[in-house]
Amino acid sequence: MLTTWALYLAMADSIKLTENKTRLCRSDLRVPANLKAVFRDIRNHLAGNATGMTRDEVLAQELINLLFCKIYDELDTAADKHVAFQTGGEDPAQAIKKRIQRLFERVKLKYHGVFARSETIGLDPESVAHVVQQLQEYAVTEAERDAVGDAFEVFLGPALRGAEGQFFTPRNAVKMMVEILDPQPDETIIDPACGSGGFLVTALSHVRSQRDATDRSDRGSPPRSRFCGIDKDAFLAKVARAYMAVIGDPGAEIFCDNTLKPAADWLPATRASIAHNGFDVVLTNPPFGKKIRVRGQALLSQYQLGHRWTRDRTTGRHAKGDQVLGDQVPQLLFLERCVQLLKPGGRLGIVLPESVLGNPSYGNVIAWLLDTVDLFGVVTLPESLFKTSGKGGTHAKVCVLFARKPATGSHTSTDQGRIFMADAKWCGHDSRGNPTIRHDADGTAKLLDDMPTVAKNYRRLAENPHNDGDHLGFMRQRSAIEGGVLVPKYYDPELAGALAALTDTHDLLLIGQLEQDGMLDLSTGVEVGKMAYGTGPYPFIRTSDIANWELKSDPKHGVSEAIFEANRDKAQVRPGDILMVRDGTYLIGTCAMVTKYDGDALFQSHLYRLRLKRAGTLDRYVFFAALNTAIVRRQIRSKQFTQDIIDTLGGRIREVRVPLPKDPAARRDIARRTRKVIETRARLRREAGEIAASIVGSPGEAGNSSVLL
Repeated sequence: MLTTWALYLAMADSIKLTENKTRLCRSDLRVPANLKAVFRDIRNHLAGNATGMTRDEVLAQELINLLFCKIYDELDTAADKHVAFQTGGEDPAQAIKKRIQRLFERVKLKYHGVFARSETIGLDPESVAHVVQQLQEYAVTEAERDAVGDAFEVFLGPALRGAEGQFFTPRNAVKMMVEILDPQPDETIIDPACGSGGFLVTALSHVRSQRDATDRSDRGSPPRSRFCGIDKDAFLAKVARAYMAVIGDPGAEIFCDNTLKPAADWLPATRASIAHNGFDVVLTNPPFGKKIRVRGQALLSQYQLGHRWTRDRTTGRHAKGDQVLGDQVPQLLFLERCVQLLKPGGRLGIVLPESVLGNPSYGNVIAWLLDTVDLFGVVTLPESLFKTSGKGGTHAKVCVLFARKPATGSHTSTDQGRIFMADAKWCGHDSRGNPTIRHDADGTAKLLDDMPTVAKNYRRLAENPHNDGDHLGFMRQRSAIEGGVLVPKYYDPELAGALAALTDTHDLLLIGQLEQDGMLDLSTGVEVGKMAYGTGPYPFIRTSDIANWELKSDPKHGVSEAIFEANRDKAQVRPGDILMVRDGTYLIGTCAMVTKYDGDALFQSHLYRLRLKRAGTLDRYVFFAALNTAIVRRQIRSKQFTQDIIDTLGGRIREVRVPLPKDPAARRDIARRTRKVIETRARLRREAGEIAASIVGSPGEAGNSSVLL
């Protein structure tokens, strides 16, 4: 039957185009800069014009099939030959669809184990012609980003993916991870949360390049590696299987199953191919999110991180208890499952929320991690990397963790070895998906993307760990990990160097030491609840009320005298107090000083109140000015970690060193100038408020010293 079908295709279809000067050869195709924008235009056009189809899920299926036709056509066409995936100039829509349908039949024929014979191109001819016209000039197989993943993000968005905490990883980040793990032609590779197959496709390309470098005489042969993937979404598992087949590995084993279930509960086909301790390389970006919980005694009991842990207050050590949790976030279970899948000596690359590697609440995870694997790398990824994922993306800050499963019977002690660290700040696009292009002095355009540099620095430092490094690549002794914190920016070598350079000219005062010595009182405020806003004249100072060294206040957030009196012992401010933003996204570290013009007020729990207690020992104005220096802001950034969706500095403010000039004359000058600026601004702000109040005759507001204007 298959032979008959092949003969039919050969006879019925030479896929010739209408004679036209605009016909494109394979060599004419150009590398796309931003396919997402193209896909958005296609999606909007199809949603408004496609006949009989309106739902994004259905449109996504159609576009994916067309994309596979496009990918197959690019890979199957010689450079000097015309591609079939084009409109052919003035060809009518019916002819274009017929040609693409025949191209799809060729795809189905070659990959008959992946695509069903009954599948067809269901879009109407005009819609097919529009898609072809939009994509025909691009070489999607050469795109810097994963074209299939981009298409899913645009068409499916958070409705089907983001709601489950799953976001497609941009190809440059995937490539960086693959290059660091360096899978070889004879190794087994798995992505246990494979989505549309982006990690597997990139790993396949890497393995091919490795084989080409060592055996150029056998360049056309398929790689000897074994690629596997699991995803609980049947559609995505099918797409990943098709993607791998079209790219060049029709034997890839992709299964629709729940990776987190006990292996005994997997489907028979999954159990037959996937086993614990069976893979050389695990690459994945698992679903994560605080609102996504995994439940079930049978499922959670198989994981150490599915149990309740305790911490010994004396030794600080964490220990797993016998009690199984009621629920757990999926990223932690995926982390443990990935380690289970690795062979002894196998390598893991996994995307995790920054909070897992930095916040004290995950101390048991770090303890388990350091006791279970040999950690050899952590890379912080830019926040904008996933901001464009789906329809709006996620603000979650993430890191990539690289680890090796110890060989049987051995384990690298936590006080041995080095960990490669990098803090990437650019990923090639901003939070809106636009390319981050900067022009040099000579006008040369440069794409800001740290991913290739990180991979290059890893290779350089792996060969010589004693080489100098910067924030895009440095080595940290495992024994020098402090408080279980594994976030790279916490150990920024450039920041450490900048602080060291100040020691001859400045006193570096540790905030925690000032507190311990009784010179500084450090506290946070209260939360009164939104229903208390607007109930009275006493300002309730929030993070948004601090800017440019000043306090501002919106009268609608004033609280009543009763609320003020109930909270004044804990959260009242007085002249000379310094308020600093503790939690947020971009304002952490922003400071303002309370003055005599500001009156009585309360402050919220997302702020610190720094109150110097020994008058004359340390001038508050010098201290305030020093808190606003760039070196302090850099320290604060290095110590603020994501907690859920916002950042927090937490108790790590006590680790900040404040630089004060050793020269007494310089301190006096700074104090004088700072005091003048603060008091003048506060006085003028109050006078402005009094002028406005006097116009409509509101003496009560103008004369109430409790109102912070």
